[in-house]
Parts: sequence; C-alpha cells; structure tokens
Amino acid sequence: MHIPFDNTYSRLPDRFYARLGPAAVAAPRLIRLNAALAGQLGIDPVELASPDGVAVLAGASVPAGADPMALAYAGHQFGNFVPRLGDGRAKLLGEVVGIDGMRRDIQLKGSGPTPFSRQGDGRAALGPVLREYLISEAMAALGVPSTRALAAVATGEPVWRETKLPGAILVRVAASHIRVGTFQYFAAREDTDGIRLLADYAIARHYPDAASAPNPYRAFLDAVIARQADLIAQWLLVGFVHGVMNTDNCSIAGETIDYGPCAFLDSYDPGAVFSSIDHQGRYAYANQPRAVLWNLARLAECLVPLLGEDDDSANAALGTFAPRFQTRYFGGLRQKIGLQTEREGDGSLTQDLLKLMATDNTDFTLTFRRLCDACDGRVGDAAVRVLFKDFAAYDAWASRWRERLAFEAEPAVAMRTVNPAVIPRNHLVEAAINAAVDRDDFQPFEDLLGAAGQPFRDDPATERYTLPPRDDQRVLQTFCGT
Repeated sequence: MHIPFDNTYSRLPDRFYARLGPAAVAAPRLIRLNAALAGQLGIDPVELASPDGVAVLAGASVPAGADPMALAYAGHQFGNFVPRLGDGRAKLLGEVVGIDGMRRDIQLKGSGPTPFSRQGDGRAALGPVLREYLISEAMAALGVPSTRALAAVATGEPVWRETKLPGAILVRVAASHIRVGTFQYFAAREDTDGIRLLADYAIARHYPDAASAPNPYRAFLDAVIARQADLIAQWLLVGFVHGVMNTDNCSIAGETIDYGPCAFLDSYDPGAVFSSIDHQGRYAYANQPRAVLWNLARLAECLVPLLGEDDDSANAALGTFAPRFQTRYFGGLRQKIGLQTEREGDGSLTQDLLKLMATDNTDFTLTFRRLCDACDGRVGDAAVRVLFKDFAAYDAWASRWRERLAFEAEPAVAMRTVNPAVIPRNHLVEAAINAAVDRDDFQPFEDLLGAAGQPFRDDPATERYTLPPRDDQRVLQTFCGT
C-alpha cells in the first residue's frame, strides 16, 4: 500500500533516536479507522482498512518509505527530573505531508519495547487507547489543537497491568513529537550542538518565520510560549484537565499530547483533580497555566546557550506568557457569555459567574450552553436558573448580564459556536471503555465518538450526552494506564 512518507527527523544524528521496527502482534483486528483523517494525509482509507493496511497499523508490516524509530527525550515528572525517558512503547513510523501541505508524524503507540522502555512491556491496553482516541478527536472537534487518532487496532494479545487486559495499538498523528523534554535530553548532557540542531529543526518545521528574526532562538521561544498560552486558555474554556502536564508531555508544536488520566469538568471546581497519581494537585484544573509556565521555563533554560549575551532574554520571553494567556482566556470567557466587544466591568461579570458556579457546584458545560437560550430572559432562563442553588444570586447576576447584552448583536448565535452541547463526559467515557473491554462491545464507543464529533450541535438523538452524571455515576478518579 502507498503512504506518502517524507521523513526529515531521521536525518538528524543517531543520538536523537533509536532505530527499530515495531514488534509483531498475534491477531491484529481493526477497531476504528479515521477515514477522514486518512484522506487528509493523502492515504487511501480503503487500502488502510484492508488486511495489508491493518498489518501496517498494527506494526506487523513496515511499509515502503517508513523509517521506524523511538525518539529520545528526558523530562520533569511531577517536578522530578528524569534525564532519560524516550518513547518506551511507541515508534515513529514516519512523516507525511498531507493534502493541506502540513507535515505530520504517524506514530504507533503500544507497538512493543524500545531501548527507552525501562523494563516495561512496550504495550498498551485497550482502555487507554480508546480513551485517547475519543478525547483527542473530541478536542479536535472542539477546535482545540491536538494530536489526532488515525486508528485503533486490537492486537489479539493480553497485557498485564493490575490484571490481564486486552492489548491494542493507537495510531497517532501529530504535528511532531518534539517536546520540552526533547530539549532537556540534550541540555542534561551539556550537548549544546544537539540543542542547536534540534532548535534549528523545530524552527524550520514549526516556526519558519523565526528563522529570519534578529535572534531566531529568542523568536522560537516567544512563539512556543504564545502557542502554549493560547492552548492552555482553550483547555480552561472547555473545562479540560490534562492530568499529567510533565515536561515530556508538553509539545513544542502547541498541541495537546499524551492523553492519560485526562478528564472534563462536570461541576465547576477550580481545584478539580482527577489523576490518580496527582496526589498534591500540581496539575489541578486552575493550576494548569502555572504548570505550563513552569514547563516553558525549563525550555528557556535549555535555550540559554543559544540566546546570546543577553542574560535576561529568557526571562523577558517568559514574561510574555501571562499577558498572552490572560488576553486569550478572559477574551474567551467574554465570548462564552455572548460579549463580542470589550467594556468596563466585563471581567467582574465573568468572574462573578464563575464564583457562583463554584459555590453552587453547577455543571460547567451545561451552564454555559443553557445560557445561550437565556439571553432574552424569556426563553430558556428557567433551564439555566434551576442549575443554581441560590436563585436570588443567579437572578442578580443575570440582570447585570442582560443589561450588558443590550450592547451586543445576536449574542445567542455567537455563544452557540463557543459553548459545546456535547463533551466526552467522564462517566460516558468510562462506560464506553468498560463495554469494549468487558464485553467486546464497541457500540457505546462509536456512539459517543459520533456525538462528540459534533459538539456544537443540538440534536434530540444525542441529548443524553449533554446531561451531567447522576451522583452514582460521577467519575472522581482517572488512571494513566501505562
């Protein structure tokens, strides 16, 4: 079969990766193919779904033009530095330039051990593969930069975690797999030449405009900071909690990457933590801007040898994060309540709403979606009002809000483009995973994937996906799955 590979990372020196092919699996079976994404990559989805194509997706066959390898990187994990991590269960199959002219990696995640596996089996269980497929595709549909899922393949082999689980492989597509931790890998070895080669590669691939700047490496750092500020603002605006924002999970390309114990808010809680391994709340919902700035500071440290004689250049770059993030986040909050223009008092209006939501434990997604129907105070107001415990407090806020809306044109129409009706709610994700793992029933997965793929659409057929969980359905803890 034909995959239009055009590999560039493999032209970097050998210390950037370990070349090796994926391990064969017993009985590959295609679970899900993202035919639309395959088409965007210039790959025939019919060929990809054929037995030969499934063999490629499962790592049983290496197609012409591929150059499989495991990438080297380091990383701070919950603040603790590990100088050698790398792809412990993933192989970069190669790069393709899609029909839109964009270069993307194709990676097999769960494709067997590598020199970076640290005694792990290099495999992935079906549950985490389905979780990443679902949530990464939902994030893309929400307009949040994200890695994508090209396919999920069952391996026909068990993997052992706390118990025996069915194995699977996720075929992941990314703008690249270069991380903050990739730069840290070379910085830890005092390999300035490696840092320079990697920075030059990243500039050419992701930030070509930086190459013509007076200081390309400062321009590169500024650009990465800007993309991460925008990304984290988008996370907060849709109620997303990554769960493991280690530097090795922080993409230079500005995409959401490495979905593990991630989750979406049900009730609005700035301190929400779902990850079973985040015992101190380091990566809680509201801590995510601070966490990514910390990661960016580690990137800046790596780039110091390239920035020249200006000792304060890195700190000056990091100082651009807060204003950029605040502009994107608070601007996004205004849009969520229908304010397309900016006026004095808008900040307190949005913050007062969030305080009410936190106090009354209102559902994050449902509150904003129902506000779309409450703009005029006659239609839909009761549906959002009932979400609050303190009706008087909501009424007082809503009165201020409607006075402000008088200066906007058709706010409800604009609000419906930024406030989703459907997100992959945690209890629905867990139910879909359990059905697949326990009963080999993938229909709940397919149904949820279909609904989450059209998040801004009101459809009676998918209304159940818009509702928050009952108390007995709440998912309070999520797991990494590695």
